[in-house]
Amino acid sequence: MGTLLKCYKPLFSIRFSSFPNSLRSVQLRTHSFSNPKRRNPIRRCFSSLSPSSQPLINGTTLDKMDGNRQPGSPSSELWLHNTMSKKKELFRPKVEGKVGMYVCGVTAYDLSHIGHARVYVTFDVLYRYLKHLGYEVCYVRNFTDVDDKIIARAKELAEDPISLSRRYCDEFIQDMVHLQCLPPSVEPRVSDHMPHIIDMIKQIVDNGYAYRVEGDVFFSVVNFPEYGQLSGRKLEDNRAGERVAVDSRKRNPADFALWKASFMRINSAKEGEPFWESPWGPGRPGWHIECSAMSAAYLGYSFDIHGGGMDLVFPHHENEIAQSCAACKQSNVSYWIHNGFVTVDSEKMSKSLGNFFTIREVMDLYHPLALRLFLMGTHYRSPINYSDVLLESASERIFYIYQTLHDCENVLSQHDKGLQESIPPETLHVINKFHNDFSTSMSDDLHTPVVLAALSDPLKTINDLLHTRKGKKQAMRIESVAALEKIIRNVLSVLGLMPTSYSEALQQLREMALKRAKLTEDKILQKIEERSEARKNKDYEKSDAIRKDLAVVGIALMDSPDGTSWRPAIPLPLQEQQVAAT
Repeated sequence: MGTLLKCYKPLFSIRFSSFPNSLRSVQLRTHSFSNPKRRNPIRRCFSSLSPSSQPLINGTTLDKMDGNRQPGSPSSELWLHNTMSKKKELFRPKVEGKVGMYVCGVTAYDLSHIGHARVYVTFDVLYRYLKHLGYEVCYVRNFTDVDDKIIARAKELAEDPISLSRRYCDEFIQDMVHLQCLPPSVEPRVSDHMPHIIDMIKQIVDNGYAYRVEGDVFFSVVNFPEYGQLSGRKLEDNRAGERVAVDSRKRNPADFALWKASFMRINSAKEGEPFWESPWGPGRPGWHIECSAMSAAYLGYSFDIHGGGMDLVFPHHENEIAQSCAACKQSNVSYWIHNGFVTVDSEKMSKSLGNFFTIREVMDLYHPLALRLFLMGTHYRSPINYSDVLLESASERIFYIYQTLHDCENVLSQHDKGLQESIPPETLHVINKFHNDFSTSMSDDLHTPVVLAALSDPLKTINDLLHTRKGKKQAMRIESVAALEKIIRNVLSVLGLMPTSYSEALQQLREMALKRAKLTEDKILQKIEERSEARKNKDYEKSDAIRKDLAVVGIALMDSPDGTSWRPAIPLPLQEQQVAAT
């Protein structure tokens, strides 16, 4: 295959993906602890060329409302905040119509928490929006399956480290499926890319940026004057022990490991540690080098977007820049994008602090799309404070959205023929305003909270048309409902908030509300019957007490001419807490 790592050129030809539903991928994985000559196969992604279909509004697709464009041609400008420049910049890809994006993945030694969920929902939204604008995107998200934390956890469980990490990689993929994060174009794993990592380290050593000490290889930060350009930290500010391992053998305390020897001085293997042969002896890579090697392998040294959580700015991404530039002077990433933390009591959520909630724990009580909505309800660069009241609010909101669209679906199923192609000016105004709010906000550094707020007007208009006396009398009422439902559905698809079925999602939301309330539906129906009987007997005090008791646990009763029904709601104490906080 020749030299593995070259400037400007990816190792392998990766097709860019335009259509999320047509992505097809295959993976062939092998693992060897000690055979460096075994070149593991690379996962490639394949996209069908079938055109995507989008709903029509007055005979025009949502995309065409931005102007006529061809596939691969962006429909509008996009501004993104670049951590490197500390400001918003107009997005301009290196190759017209195509985007290469690398996002640092999880270290797979445990179930992922909602801080991880925020990272990958953020970049899923960016991935989806780039596709919506017409770009072909190659999205690479890695798995770290060789790491000190994995080895330590494997020792605790008496399990093979690679086997343990593979299991948690699979668990992570399931979490992402539930959160409706599209699969990346490629999901490389460290254990499959050892030859590429070793070759990059050799290049860094040959270029004079690294040194060997007793089988370990360290990067010399003093030899890279630009070190600190991303984080803004000066070299003298970096103290050993602050996310940089203390090691007296280093020339500078800030130097970091590219390769870690897996054999002790007495030539016995460190128990339970996986290792690979290398020019420096058996060992395994340091944390930072893996992403430099894998991003270069799939996207080349020069690509568009590199992302991750804000905690990766230093040292991980700072070290990546140093390594990549040391291996290839022309290495360049155009946009460094980082999302804010999820906090608990204003402290960053993390496994090391022990203040985390796993995605599984949250999804046990809340619908995955309620969690996704919660994460998107704050701008991606701002911190989110985890709280029950915000999750309850997201759950209530998404129930309202799906209930409104479910009502649309029921009405439209009865009028699937004979609809006119035009809609009233008032409806067109609501649609145009919503579309403009969506395009303007998303193109302004992915301002999802504004888009979610903008949903209110079209949803209210639909409910007026469906349920109020005045709305039911409006001309072309069904045409208006159809047009409004289509644009909402289209926007929800771009945001990754479209369920497979409205009715199924509503039922799941009800079941989870019952679980949080520690009630069964039969018990609620019994309470509704008791309340109806009390109202017949004009015992309004008992009637009000039943309503309030249910409201306290998050069950709202709704009276109508057809009877009383129930829906999930924010529990009354949390509502009162919300009011007190404002």
